[in-house]
Amino acid sequence: MKNTTQGTSPAPLLLERSGAIATLRFNRPDTLNAIDAPMAQAFLAAVQAVVADPGVRAVVLCGNGRGFMAGGDLATLRAQPVQGAIDILTPLNQALLLLAQTNAPVIAQVHGVAAGAGLSLLLMADHVLMAEGTRLNLAYIHLGTSGDAGATWALPRLVGLRKALEIALLGDAFTADEALRLGLVNRVVPAAGLQAATDALAQRIANGPTLAYGAMKRLMRESMDRTLAAQLEAEKDAFVACAATADFQAGVEAFHARQPPVFRGC
Repeated sequence: MKNTTQGTSPAPLLLERSGAIATLRFNRPDTLNAIDAPMAQAFLAAVQAVVADPGVRAVVLCGNGRGFMAGGDLATLRAQPVQGAIDILTPLNQALLLLAQTNAPVIAQVHGVAAGAGLSLLLMADHVLMAEGTRLNLAYIHLGTSGDAGATWALPRLVGLRKALEIALLGDAFTADEALRLGLVNRVVPAAGLQAATDALAQRIANGPTLAYGAMKRLMRESMDRTLAAQLEAEKDAFVACAATADFQAGVEAFHARQPPVFRGC
């Protein structure tokens, strides 16, 4: 599937499919992919399509042009501060909840710049690959606002409360190497190799046990809101559910045969 136009204008988001990998590509390069209401709506529609497709086993988020995403569209927010924010954040939040709940792991492929909502989106991904030279800034404080798109949920979980407050309250820019040191990204690679690295990772994930991935995502994301006893019970329930899958049977048989498992995502 591929969506390339919206009326006579380029679509603000492209949904591309290669086998079991779905790529959602932000497509407002003239604005560094700043997210406005049409892009947010297109993002939600694409996520809904991806989540409804059991054949999708890995999701990639990336941006066209010189950067991943520069944040919210300031032209929209300047013209209609309150309604503009509602029109962007309502579909964006719905999309993020769906991605967090879907079994398919989400990979953020980040280059150039990730600021504001762009940084928030990569924080919410399950795996982040970043090009050398990328610049990051949470940026909200410079606009006199408090954060969105999951930033205040994800950031303290990734770096701890004290560092999260420093990043958010000071609003200083930082580099890809600093993001790696803080644990905000998984790998930093040369810009020329970013696409190849993403393709290899997405294919590896797409070949994995998708239902088990989904269970692991939910266990990890919900663990900080549970007691130990509740988490142990949730782990047991998830393990038992995974044990009933064809992928579990394939994994056990491959282990005994000392062969790599072949998972079908079911």
